[in-house]
Amino acid sequence: PLADALNQTGGTDLVVGGLMSAVGDSSPGTLLTVIFFLTAALGLFLSNTAAAVLVAPIAITTAQTVGISPYPLAVAVVIAASAAFVTPVSTPVVTLVVEPGRYRFTDFVKVGVPLLFLTWVATLLVAPLVFPY
Repeated sequence: PLADALNQTGGTDLVVGGLMSAVGDSSPGTLLTVIFFLTAALGLFLSNTAAAVLVAPIAITTAQTVGISPYPLAVAVVIAASAAFVTPVSTPVVTLVVEPGRYRFTDFVKVGVPLLFLTWVATLLVAPLVFPY
């Protein structure tokens, strides 16, 4: 419902317009990177499902605006939404093990940030190979 509301009210077009003015005529790889980190940033605080539902229409509209295939950007959304490594709050299963494992928030940051960047590089390299722009 939230994604539908964004589309019907023009929120998606507003975000895409802001994204296009910020990124401009950059390469598709730059767009993929921006979409990846936008999704990952939302996924730090929202559930991965909510992050994917919010950003997927933005990614698809952005791809259509630029004139590239939406598939690589959609794959970036899916992978970035699942890459909630930096905080323990976005995945319920991880939240459940924080207390028994005596983990601190900084433990997730130390391990999660490098893992997030590794996931981004893999997505940047593999997504366009499987789903060309």
